[in-house]
Amino acid sequence: MGQEFYLEIGSEEIPAGYISAALESMAQQMVRFLDDHRIAHGEPFTTGTPRRLCLWIPDVAERQKPTVVEIIGPPKSVAFDAQGRPTKAAEGFAKNQGIDVSQLTVKATPKGEYVTLMREEAGGPTKDLLERMLPDFVAHIPFPKSMRWAYLSVTFARPVHWIVCLLGQEVVDFRYGNVRSGRLSFGHRFMSPQWIEVRNFSDHRENLRRHKVIVDTAERRRLIMEGIQEKAASIGGRILEDEDLLDEVAHLVEYPFPLLGSFEDKYLTLPPELLITVMKEHQRYFAVVDDAGNLKAHFVTVANTVPRNPDLVAAGNARVVRARLEDARFYYEEDQKVRLEDRAEALKTVVFHAKLGTSWEKVERFTQLAIWLCERLCPQCMDNVRRAALLCKADLVSGMVGEFPELQGVMGRAYARLQGEPEPVAQAIYEHYLPIRAGGPLPEGPEGTVLSIADKMDTIVGCFGVGLLPTGTADPFALRRQTLGILRIILEKQLRFSLEELIDQALPLLRSKMTEPADTVKKGVLDFFRGRLHHHLVTQEGYAQDIVEAALASGIAYPADAVLRVRALADFTRRDDFEALAMAIKRVGNIIKEGERHPVRPEALAVPAEQGLCEAYDRVHMDVADKVSRGDYAGALESLTALKDPIDAFFDAVLVMDPDEAVRRNRLALLTAVHELFNRIADFRKIQTG
Repeated sequence: MGQEFYLEIGSEEIPAGYISAALESMAQQMVRFLDDHRIAHGEPFTTGTPRRLCLWIPDVAERQKPTVVEIIGPPKSVAFDAQGRPTKAAEGFAKNQGIDVSQLTVKATPKGEYVTLMREEAGGPTKDLLERMLPDFVAHIPFPKSMRWAYLSVTFARPVHWIVCLLGQEVVDFRYGNVRSGRLSFGHRFMSPQWIEVRNFSDHRENLRRHKVIVDTAERRRLIMEGIQEKAASIGGRILEDEDLLDEVAHLVEYPFPLLGSFEDKYLTLPPELLITVMKEHQRYFAVVDDAGNLKAHFVTVANTVPRNPDLVAAGNARVVRARLEDARFYYEEDQKVRLEDRAEALKTVVFHAKLGTSWEKVERFTQLAIWLCERLCPQCMDNVRRAALLCKADLVSGMVGEFPELQGVMGRAYARLQGEPEPVAQAIYEHYLPIRAGGPLPEGPEGTVLSIADKMDTIVGCFGVGLLPTGTADPFALRRQTLGILRIILEKQLRFSLEELIDQALPLLRSKMTEPADTVKKGVLDFFRGRLHHHLVTQEGYAQDIVEAALASGIAYPADAVLRVRALADFTRRDDFEALAMAIKRVGNIIKEGERHPVRPEALAVPAEQGLCEAYDRVHMDVADKVSRGDYAGALESLTALKDPIDAFFDAVLVMDPDEAVRRNRLALLTAVHELFNRIADFRKIQTG
């Protein structure tokens, strides 16, 4: 059994959105360090509050495991002369390693024979290793934005005030900036501003509770949920479910205290989405609904302290939200004086991007893309799509969206309903922004679906066309999110249209704006989609990288088909005879290089083995083509197994690179045809085999 490791970094209030990713990174970094340094350990546990990030790992070994290290010296030809006597090179190597030259051995390597030394290294103390590593560890905790403070050069999300770092009962001594690690933590800033001595994590959690800090995020979240539900129930309501808001509030407080507030009934005449947004986005208040799901004129907020007069605090919160709701009501009434189609005209003066023109130009472009999609996916909704495309960006120039930008689409839908637009049009105005975030809801109606894809594709192709590409650290136009959004819509709705053809439709519409060649843009966009799809299939669905790369190499023009190929290939690789088939087709790919793409002349095939492969290909290829056209990739792969023995027989009996050019090219053409048949499903060369 090892000792527990505990690290707590105390600071000024860290933004709520920073905490989860920072804790996850802390656990990953530390586990990687311990594993790389042969230090046994238990499962890490992370938790945190706005003022502290905590990492606890049980059963951490006190020392590294010993290991045997192989040290490579000079080549044998340099270390020993013709009579086998050690040279100065061997003697120098032995001296540097602190051994006698007689202890050297010679080992054969892929580069030849080399002098080697096997040395056992005893493991060092874990505490010493941690002390050297931890300053860099803290510096590499990722935050969207970091800051410097005082005269220091180090950075963190907010200024660091204390660091607790223990291995067992011993302090792991290191310094970060002007703070030295120790065993002192701190209580709640307002209700218990006292230093607290830490002995172990279990006792520390309870000690923090006595000092008004609920350090466990999950417990704090549960207490918040119970508290706000109790407040809502006290006036005959329930909390409107919002997991994202609950997570955010849990990271905003150390000691949650729920408060019930109210506002005038007159504000209930505003659209529910508007009320919810004002309460959530601007105040972090929880909305309250009745049993039928209708909003009540109440809200629940969560304070970070226990107020001496809760009613007074609740009244202050109500005054704040009432002012915001009054602003919203004013803009809501004023906006209704102008129809959406008139507002759409104002988009001609709104710049979408200096290189890509106005928002009106963007609307004109993605309208054409939406019409193209409509013809293939839902011809019956063409009129609604045209109307929704015209109106979907109009609320951007409304007073309400100017004041509350997060309501774009929401207010467009509300105003469309008020002016009597068909419900599919109104809904499409809202849905064309979906999905707004990873895992968020998708458009439900066909109109919103095609508009969402069209709008996002125009942005993606446009940005690639003028060189506005995302980098590893920056993606200001959210191209990754928009690309993944298109892929999710296609995959979850099983839509069948060609991404490649849609890009071809977008390119001419952007011709006057583009600074990059159209072919370069198209390739870049397709590669970007391939990368997002690859990432999704590996990280979200758990497929092996080589399987995904092999299947996607056959094209992603139809993403739903590409995913079917991945699934079929993953299943196929589990067969006992898969490796032999893979090796056979890899051998074909290796010999054809770029391939010979011209018709095979069967009459010129003289060797029985090449005639046999040609006949097998003729029997199989129509069957494979039929199954591929129906998306039956498992069946197509099964059919391809019939080529394994003919391929092996071909290579056993046929000299592919015949001196006669005509014979050679004909044989290469046959192998190319075979290889391309397999390539309709996957590039088998990318699959790792034993």
